[in-house]
Amino acid sequence: MKFTVDHIAELNLLLQFDPTSLQTGIKVHNDAAPELQAAAKSLFDKNLCTLPDGGYLTSEGIELAEHALKVLNVLSSKA
Repeated sequence: MKFTVDHIAELNLLLQFDPTSLQTGIKVHNDAAPELQAAAKSLFDKNLCTLPDGGYLTSEGIELAEHALKVLNVLSSKA
């Protein structure tokens, strides 16, 4: 199994949230790129955020955002 383009868009959007704060959300506007709007809707459909255009991360969303950040940090580190 590989990451799809849609998975990457979702991961990138998850990284836009602040996983350390339940009080910080995001809003994906109607004029945002279609793939960004689709990623927000997909995260909502998976119960990872509270609104189809972003909102706040759910508890599961926070956990996944933390994992996404860890993956990014490991892949970005120099060997």
